[in-house]
Amino acid sequence: MGNINHFEYGWITPAISYVLSVLGSVLGLICAGRIRSATSGGQRVWWGLLAAWALGGTAIWTMHFMAMLGFAVTGYRIRYDVPITVASALIAVASVGVGLAIVGTGRLSAVRVLAGGLFTGAGVAAMHYTGMAAMRLDGDLGYDGLRVGLSVLIAVIASTVALWLAVTVQRGLAIAASALVMGVAVNGMHFTGMSALSVHLHEQRAEVSGADVGTLLVPIVLLVIFGVVGLVYALLAAPTDEDRAAAAYLDARRLSEPAPAGPTGPGLGGAAAPDPAGLRARSTLARPGTPFPSRRDHPPR
Repeated sequence: MGNINHFEYGWITPAISYVLSVLGSVLGLICAGRIRSATSGGQRVWWGLLAAWALGGTAIWTMHFMAMLGFAVTGYRIRYDVPITVASALIAVASVGVGLAIVGTGRLSAVRVLAGGLFTGAGVAAMHYTGMAAMRLDGDLGYDGLRVGLSVLIAVIASTVALWLAVTVQRGLAIAASALVMGVAVNGMHFTGMSALSVHLHEQRAEVSGADVGTLLVPIVLLVIFGVVGLVYALLAAPTDEDRAAAAYLDARRLSEPAPAGPTGPGLGGAAAPDPAGLRARSTLARPGTPFPSRRDHPPR
């Protein structure tokens, strides 16, 4: 039996993983709020994809990988299968995206929230244990069934609460408080699942293939940085409700105002029509409120 340490670097890895889960939750909740205010199907899809990436990619999967940096088996080196690791990330993003689609389409109801939470929770649990299956070390992994079931239950409850918050929370303070709670739930699910793990080492050591943590850390950190910057830019560049209201007011005002007169006559678009008989001047003189020219206005003959 291998000696497992879940906090190889002390408090650093769990602290970073919690910060990432809270950051991803904040961005995901804000993006999910934009789904409700979207005016077209394309906009709803766009904000749904961003919310799925923020919640599934940053708040869940990146948190999982950062917490895994603190996992170690004394005296043994751990490597990771890259395709399976990538698959675990795709599972997280896809499960959250489907859950948001279930909850965000049609009229909100308890049945939709529960169905979306069940699907997303199962996907989050699948992501976690797929990521664990990507580990390569000189031993066999075993799991305690009771704790595995408890971790799946936590994932379903956390996902249900997260989806409900995503479609109901709108104010900034409520979003921040919800993100803090979601960070606790996501980390609780991860470390509950990790506590179910046991490692049975092989008597004869063999060479283990796969990428080490240092190889995966750099691209994942860059992916997180560019992903967060892209999400923030998308949120800042998108028009708010106040912007849309102001644009609608200006459009309504523009339609209610008469068309501007051209430089040489009303409604002529700047092109002067022939006036051989001087009718335009006469009509101007006959217009109410136009002063009649005095004799001083005419040049002497």
